[in-house]
Amino acid sequence: MLWTANRIIRKFSTSSTYYQNKLKLALIGQSLFGQEVYTNLRQQGHKVVGVFTVPDKDGKADPLAVAAEKDGTPVFKFPRWRVKGKPIPEVVEAYKAVGAELNVMPFCSQFIPMNVIDHPKHGSIIYHPSLLPKHRGASAINWTLIEGDKKAGFSIFWADDGLDTGPILLQRECAVEPNDTVDTLYNRFLFPEGIKAMVESVQLIADGKAPKIPQPEEGASYEGIQKKSNAKANMGQPAEAIHNWIRGHDKVPGAWAVIDGQVVTLYGSSLLSGSAPSGQPVEVEGASQPGLITNSGLVLFGTDGKALQVKNLQFEDGKMIPAAKYFSSGESASVELTEEERKMAEEIRGIWKGILSNVPAIEETTDFFKSGAASMDVVRLVEEIKQKCGGVELQNEDVYMATTFQDFIQMFVRRLRGEDQEEELVIDYATKDVNNMSLKMPYQCFVNGRFEDAENGKTYDTVNPTDGSVICKVAYASVADVDRAVSAAKEAFENGPWGKMNPRDRGRLLYNLADLMEQHQEELATIEAIDSGAVYTLALKTHVGMSIQTFRYFAGWCDKIQGTTIPINQARPNRNLTFTKKEPLGVCAIVIPWNYPLMMLAWKSAACLAAGNTLVLKPAQVTPLTALKFAELTVKAGIPKGVINILPGSGGLVGQRLSDHPDIRKLGFTGSTPIGKQIMKSCAVSNLKKVSLELGGKSPLIIFSDCDMDKAVRMGMSSVFFNKGENCIAAGRLFVEESIHDEYISRVVAEIKKMKIGDPIDRSTDHGPQNHKAHLDKLVEYCEIGVKEGATLVYGGRQVDRPGYFMEPTVFTNVEDHMFIAKEESFGPIMVVSKFKDGDVDGVLSRANDTEFGLASGVFTRDINKAMYVSERLEAGTVFVNTYNKTDVAAPFGGFKQSGFGKDLGEEALHEYLRTKAVTVEY
Repeated sequence: MLWTANRIIRKFSTSSTYYQNKLKLALIGQSLFGQEVYTNLRQQGHKVVGVFTVPDKDGKADPLAVAAEKDGTPVFKFPRWRVKGKPIPEVVEAYKAVGAELNVMPFCSQFIPMNVIDHPKHGSIIYHPSLLPKHRGASAINWTLIEGDKKAGFSIFWADDGLDTGPILLQRECAVEPNDTVDTLYNRFLFPEGIKAMVESVQLIADGKAPKIPQPEEGASYEGIQKKSNAKANMGQPAEAIHNWIRGHDKVPGAWAVIDGQVVTLYGSSLLSGSAPSGQPVEVEGASQPGLITNSGLVLFGTDGKALQVKNLQFEDGKMIPAAKYFSSGESASVELTEEERKMAEEIRGIWKGILSNVPAIEETTDFFKSGAASMDVVRLVEEIKQKCGGVELQNEDVYMATTFQDFIQMFVRRLRGEDQEEELVIDYATKDVNNMSLKMPYQCFVNGRFEDAENGKTYDTVNPTDGSVICKVAYASVADVDRAVSAAKEAFENGPWGKMNPRDRGRLLYNLADLMEQHQEELATIEAIDSGAVYTLALKTHVGMSIQTFRYFAGWCDKIQGTTIPINQARPNRNLTFTKKEPLGVCAIVIPWNYPLMMLAWKSAACLAAGNTLVLKPAQVTPLTALKFAELTVKAGIPKGVINILPGSGGLVGQRLSDHPDIRKLGFTGSTPIGKQIMKSCAVSNLKKVSLELGGKSPLIIFSDCDMDKAVRMGMSSVFFNKGENCIAAGRLFVEESIHDEYISRVVAEIKKMKIGDPIDRSTDHGPQNHKAHLDKLVEYCEIGVKEGATLVYGGRQVDRPGYFMEPTVFTNVEDHMFIAKEESFGPIMVVSKFKDGDVDGVLSRANDTEFGLASGVFTRDINKAMYVSERLEAGTVFVNTYNKTDVAAPFGGFKQSGFGKDLGEEALHEYLRTKAVTVEY
């Protein structure tokens, strides 16, 4: 403890020394980036003596100005610093008056005079989004993509006369992913890391440690901003070059091609892997072969025979459509409006007029964007219409697809009538013949009722642990996909039918879903077996069987969620009625582990949905397939779109964004304790969202000499080896009374030798492969540590000599309390056994409770008094007496201490997804 304290003190002292030098700064720039740099510099103790930014636009101040004005920092909004190349004297004098020691230019679109650049004691530093000297100029990110650079990055350099040729102070770089766009590069790296680097650079200057590295001329390039006329895509190139050109021009100015004789702008490009899907051919000028209009978009082919896919198309009149609807874009007949719809149309005309105040009148042909509207106006239009016309599902993208007033009203009325909602579910399956059936497995993100590729087009391999083979490629969701999914879930909760649905009807849909899961139980169990390594028979009974039971149980709760009436002191002569209401929270996030992929989904999402919430769920990266098959079944069950959204991918990316997202009101997580702590912290910092955590365990199992030995052996083995040890409540340490210890171990080893290790699809298999390679390697290392510490390895401890990720069932004895394997969870088929003295009940209880975990526990004894005494004193959320692993959908499940808090299953799980409102009425 003393060492830890000293380490913290040393770290604190080092930090305070590093930051002791502070500067007076002038910030010259704009945008959210400028605002974040400003805020972070102030937090580090630097004094910002003046902010110089752009004038307000349409009455709205720049974000940098807003932050500075709120803090009382002097703000100057000069429209320009020079006229005809010469500095404006009064502007320069106003700047000099603040007395800055350093100019910081995080994002500056204005030309700053050199007598301002050079004026401060330390000069000026500026941020540029490229690895200078390459890509000088305003289109640096675009050209990074257009030229197919494998690395992107930014430079912070000492400002010069505006040609980006000044000495380098600091540079950072990142890899460019195949389907990166300007937005993804900026959001993933250039924005967050750029802010940190600007702050670091200022501190280096303050400490006198900032370098000035001259830029070489070798490799220098300058490319001007592309004009629309120069943005035509050359189709006579390899697919990757065409893709780079399109993504480098997205969104401005937009790469274009001539398709069927008309100019069409291309947006949302991604490279295709494998063979192109079938589609309807379309003529593309200059292409080596015709393009294809498919269910997912426009497929274009390069001269190398490889393909790319374009998501959206925009025509010369400004109208944008999904590329998949190219051939149907002009086929919709006009709908005749009812009197009520005409009134709504006039209200919408008023909204348009309020936004387009510069337009004398909103005509049928008035174009929203050609009249001067910007992206913020799109948000305003959508939100104002939602306020006036609740229940209409409208997205920002809809405005881009219907830019004239008449087209917008037609789209709106169709949406109002629900004519656009009944779309056939399109699924691109991965197929595999296994277990005497042909599996059809969705592999894309499931957002707003549709299966779609990740926005950045990225995928990853999901692997069969039985032999290490790739099952299929799965979409690798991005932060943008999380935001889309949360937006869909929020819309479904606030304006969709789910939020207005009678609870009994909601229960009916969940019953439908359970029935469909039962109809597909063999298919689900087979997918679970090949994706997670679960033995098929266990997957059928537990992984899938309990999932079906869970949905049926909570379907029955939907119309039984009740508040209470509360007698209170009356305010005479009036009387009062006080009652409580149980209400859903809103959008909930669920993050589940890889050991029971479908069952963990069911345990959390069934309660969440029964309570009336909508959800965004992230399955474990290594086991996404049953969750995506489940998503398909939810559509067939009639669950409205947006209610359930499923995003496969990285926990560090998707899980973190779910923790941080301001529109999520609850996050349920099952996983490790360290990750649970990080999630809890992020949830608190973001918006104080509600959290429930089911975390790590080191569950003790105490076996007394008066036990039923046959049962204790059988159940003790199950407590460790069930689901090949990948079980959150697995008995992490067995305490066996000394007088029966040797017999117990002998009988356990004899039974282990009878276990069949092999293919989980084989009905006679007892023990399948571990979930993934990294976990198997950890288990082998765990055993090596146990041997080194002096524990006795009685059986196993090695990887099985066969293809796949198989671990031998393992037994350690003579495990002492201080050992690593006595304290840390293995999460695998490793039995850790310690003996205790005969009759020492309190002693073994003390040892069993000497852990920071408290998920489950167990005791075997025929003495009911002893059993009750021990169960009362074991510090765990679940205590098993003369049994183990006996969970039921009606019994609450959750841990104590660092095993987390909150409950899954049972009535208590509902309360995790509800809030209580008290209402008092005077009468």
